[in-house]
Amino acid sequence: MVKIEFAPINIPLNRRMQTAAVLYWVFTFLFLAQCCMGVYVLAVLSGYWHFAALYGLWLYLDWDTPQTGGRRCAWVRKWTIWRHFRDYFPIHLIKTSDLDPKNHYLFGFHPHGVLVAGAFGNFCTEYTGFQELFPGLTPYLHVLPFWFRFPFFREYAMSAGLVSCSKESVSHVLSQGAGVVSVIVIGGAEESLEARPGSLTLQTLHRKGFIKLALKHGAHLVPVFSFGENEIFNQLENPEGSVVRNIQNRLRKIMGFALPLFHARGVFQYSFGVMPFRKPIYTIVGKPIVVEQNASPTTEEVDKLHQRYLDELNGLFEEHKAQYGIPEQGHLVFK
Repeated sequence: MVKIEFAPINIPLNRRMQTAAVLYWVFTFLFLAQCCMGVYVLAVLSGYWHFAALYGLWLYLDWDTPQTGGRRCAWVRKWTIWRHFRDYFPIHLIKTSDLDPKNHYLFGFHPHGVLVAGAFGNFCTEYTGFQELFPGLTPYLHVLPFWFRFPFFREYAMSAGLVSCSKESVSHVLSQGAGVVSVIVIGGAEESLEARPGSLTLQTLHRKGFIKLALKHGAHLVPVFSFGENEIFNQLENPEGSVVRNIQNRLRKIMGFALPLFHARGVFQYSFGVMPFRKPIYTIVGKPIVVEQNASPTTEEVDKLHQRYLDELNGLFEEHKAQYGIPEQGHLVFK
């Protein structure tokens, strides 16, 4: 019989606010898109079909916006709820080098984790100090185009600074020139299936599309490693070749996104649930790799820059791992 460890009754109000903020974030990630779709369907089927028709027209006219820089809203990014979200873990953004706002950058974010908490907290809110650390730069977090197909939800997602991860979207952001930052979670959905405490496996060896885009636009590459990202959720065992992993891979190929079977704690107890653990996340922004623009890079040029990127990423990890609780024998595994 599983023993349930309940949370104390006399928890300070600020910690309750932090829990509520993260509960809201988990809800938006797992269920808000479906709820928005349900609301739209109900509007179509009910007396509000006029409203649904008008929004449908808007959706048609605005369909490409997630691929053309999105529509961020400073007010949404500064919601107080995001400060409580940051403090729950807490999330820290740490820079190792100044980034000249006269250039444009492509951040490679690692690891994916389950719900990419570090990337969201650092690049979609204003509470971890990105603007103070990197003045003059504007980050755009690229996510699966799937999320922008849901009515209403797409507006909410774009307001936080999320844009599509399609090639066209990344190219559009980088083509804006100086001061923009494309943030790409390199490992993608496939890497989320590796996310569990202690995992250091990154899906990087065959991910070279971002290298080609950096070369074509002359965007400086910046490796980013988020210590603690894999520590905030447990995941059902799913080793390569297992029935669970085979089903997950099949669903990923069909739907375009992965379904990690994760679990951690609950709202009022610490034994089970989909709330993340309170584990600190330290997102380290590495030094930029200067990239000269090359409209038609050869395979050899892409491979050479890709290897240099992996070397810089590995060096960033090795330099900081002891400080953030990784044992000496812990090393990144590139797949």
